[in-house]
Amino acid sequence: MIKKDATNNMCRRIQGHQSVYAPGPGRTGRRQGCWLTRVLAVCAFVVVMACGCESLRFGPNEGQKQNVWLHNRTAAAAAQTAKAQGSSQQLQGLTELSELQSRAFTACFGLPEEYPAADTVGNILTPSNRQLAMGAIEDSKARPDSWQTADAAFELGIGICAVLGGVYGTKAAKFLKDAQAKSKALKEIIGGNELFKNANQAQVEPFKQAHANQSPDTRQIVTQVKAG
Repeated sequence: MIKKDATNNMCRRIQGHQSVYAPGPGRTGRRQGCWLTRVLAVCAFVVVMACGCESLRFGPNEGQKQNVWLHNRTAAAAAQTAKAQGSSQQLQGLTELSELQSRAFTACFGLPEEYPAADTVGNILTPSNRQLAMGAIEDSKARPDSWQTADAAFELGIGICAVLGGVYGTKAAKFLKDAQAKSKALKEIIGGNELFKNANQAQVEPFKQAHANQSPDTRQIVTQVKAG
């Protein structure tokens, strides 16, 4: 009887130990919710840093597509003219290669909805096509605003949390909304500081000295914000 009671007591202890430390559905859910929140927050932060590094660009617009298509037509006309005028083999080879290379640009950018006139050399060498080329250069320099992209990332994360639903989806959405509000506050603070320095040049040096002890991470974030 003593051995049987001792055995039963040991079994109850083992079962109690397992019930305390075994990861049940609640613990797994908490881990999943915490993991989801961290992943979404990191993704949003990475988007901000990526924009500052000019990793994101706008898709080509109609003017850029027209310019790329005209580049191919210009290169083809140059190759035909060089051959018709009996130019050197070197010049003919260069113009033919230029036309071949330009096909990759057209395939990358896509074809325009409307094709500019390019039947003759005279149609190609018009002032409007030169203006189109200059406009395409300026459009190519444009980059998405880092804050707008980050805000879109936050909205996407909040939307995903709403679709997932549940307690942890709600908590994750609240976390992202708070992070979005802090991101907006950071932008406004840094923007206000820049306006203050521009309006008070005599206070620029004291202002810099007051922020001289910023950590390298903080300096990098501020630099990215200014660049954005």
